[in-house]
Amino acid sequence: MLILAAEAMLGSGNVAMGPDNATTTGHGSFWNRISRRLMLAMTALGLVLCLFLAACSGADARLSGNYVDDTVSVAQSLLTTIAIDQDDPSRQSSEVEARALINDYMSRYRPQSRVNGLASFTTMQTALNSLAAHYAGYANRPLPEALRTRLEKELAKAERTVVRGS
Repeated sequence: MLILAAEAMLGSGNVAMGPDNATTTGHGSFWNRISRRLMLAMTALGLVLCLFLAACSGADARLSGNYVDDTVSVAQSLLTTIAIDQDDPSRQSSEVEARALINDYMSRYRPQSRVNGLASFTTMQTALNSLAAHYAGYANRPLPEALRTRLEKELAKAERTVVRGS
């Protein structure tokens, strides 16, 4: 199918170059057509391989695919991130990493109907939305103590409920 699309874009192959590089119409030789089809097939194969490798590149390498393990891991990571002091030089990079982790977690588990109805997911989603909203709106400000306390409670509750099985 890709070969046919490429042929349609490039033309029918009935145009050949003359001795003075002007185009002339003709059927071309059998080998020119075979060479052209082979080149188109190799191009299509290269595109397919690029797409396959990009899809398997491990963009979600932080997550294992196991909902229970990922929830516990994300909760622990975020608890560590929100515990970092405002003056710590690693805080900025930790917050960037936390935002990426939140995005990866939500994009992986929100569409899954077997997960997104669980109490642990709902609690986790509430905590992640609150933290992401703070990072989006008040990136340069410290986490308010009331929000920090609430996040600690929600993340701990999500951890407990996911381990318990709900």
